[in-house]
Amino acid sequence: MSTPTPQAVPGATPKREMWSTRKVFILAAIGSAVGLGNIWRFPYVAYENGGGAFIIPYLVALLTAGIPLLFLDYAVGHRHRGSAPLAYRRLARGAEGLGWWQVAICFIICVYYAVIIAWAAMYMIFSVTEAWGDDPAGFFIGSFLQVSEDVNIGFDFVPMVLIPLIIVWAVVLLVLAAGVQKGIGRANIIFLPLLLVMFLILVVQSLFLPGAADGLNALFTPDWGALTNTTVWAAAYGQIFFSLSVAFGIMVTYASYLKHKTDLTGSGFVVGFANSGFEILAGIGVFAAVGFMAFSSGAEVGDVAAGGIGLAFIAFPTIISEAPLGGLLGVLFFGSLVFAGFTSLISIIEVIIAAVQDKLGMSRVKTTWCVGIPLALISILLFPTTTGLNLLDVTDAFVNNFGIMACALVTVLLVTYGFRKLPLLGGHVSEVSSIKLGLWWRIMVGIVSPIVLGYILISEVIKRIQEGYGDPPMPDWFVNVFGWGMAGGLVVVAFLLSLIPWGRNSAANDPELDSPTLQEAQR
Repeated sequence: MSTPTPQAVPGATPKREMWSTRKVFILAAIGSAVGLGNIWRFPYVAYENGGGAFIIPYLVALLTAGIPLLFLDYAVGHRHRGSAPLAYRRLARGAEGLGWWQVAICFIICVYYAVIIAWAAMYMIFSVTEAWGDDPAGFFIGSFLQVSEDVNIGFDFVPMVLIPLIIVWAVVLLVLAAGVQKGIGRANIIFLPLLLVMFLILVVQSLFLPGAADGLNALFTPDWGALTNTTVWAAAYGQIFFSLSVAFGIMVTYASYLKHKTDLTGSGFVVGFANSGFEILAGIGVFAAVGFMAFSSGAEVGDVAAGGIGLAFIAFPTIISEAPLGGLLGVLFFGSLVFAGFTSLISIIEVIIAAVQDKLGMSRVKTTWCVGIPLALISILLFPTTTGLNLLDVTDAFVNNFGIMACALVTVLLVTYGFRKLPLLGGHVSEVSSIKLGLWWRIMVGIVSPIVLGYILISEVIKRIQEGYGDPPMPDWFVNVFGWGMAGGLVVVAFLLSLIPWGRNSAANDPELDSPTLQEAQR
């Protein structure tokens, strides 16, 4: 007698959704990987770490750690057909907490990531009239964000940030409620090509600005001596880890929606190189514009180059004010930030929705609203305020450096040496893929990645302890609570969530997935 599917069992969890094609998965994975950091982080990191010479450690990091860890995430999600907590639970007894750690990281990231998208949306509008006037820095900090001098938590809301943030959350949750294929898949099919077209136009426009060549020379002129500096190599590996969405639970979740016979390694190489290609394209566009800024002000490129929020919301408005067709340049730049951030935010929240849906066995729509509304309320309560910028700054730095990095390190060590599952996962990927994973992959994941991750993590911990955080340093209590406390709290929350029993209707009891292969993997 055949085993009934979950739909035929009263109260059973709904059948797992699937991507319609491998191409849709690849677009969604690229949409997740290509985010704000590709546009505002990579160019400055490359410039600060050897210019053109940085491409060498960057490519080495991509091939020896980024793509191998991407394959690890694919293997866990695709073989065990679940969200991050469920997939790790099926991988090995005691591994469920790794998945919840990744879910907790996504929780922190999504509540502040949404407000940056809201900023970019407003600046896209501001670009038309150059609303920042002659003082982009003063406008951003004072008129727009109305940043309080007190480093604290307050609830003085800023309407120009609050309203677009509400819209961002509404749109994102509507997309997620529509499902994996009809919502996430279609959103990436629409927004990713738009992002690429907009950014290509921006790059072309930037290249024709006076002084663009000086900016490109500053970015790509190699400093070969930098290759002997371990800090440069650490920066390259750090950039790859941050930009490829590894150890977030995102690729575990997305891979779980793939059909059983899918070329995982071929997909991974496409995603990895597409992400890096966009980063290099971003470097060209951004530094061509920065070269124009230096040319216009009579300064050196190094004096005006910046990264992160300073590049996007202070340096770029200055460029827009001085450039021919500056309004168009601004709409393209900030529109690119909106689309890149939007596709990434969708993937981050999906990790949380998938985990809750698997755990409780609820429908997609119900889970989306049960998860999304509290997330939106927390985001709206904390970040569109006069104290929101400092909170965002600290949480972003610590969740990246001490959340994602630590989680990736612990995951790799446990999967490799604690549970000894690398051969099993490598065999699964090889079985369905065009490029087989052998000893080389196990060396990259089990030896190279832990060494690099450990070095970066320890170096960052030592630096933060010695120097504090911020310039000037923020109050100790603020950093201890929302920095160190938050990073440590993620581990505690993950452990507690892993102790909650899975319900009778949860995906853990899905008869379609209770196969001999999975039973063997869990022994």
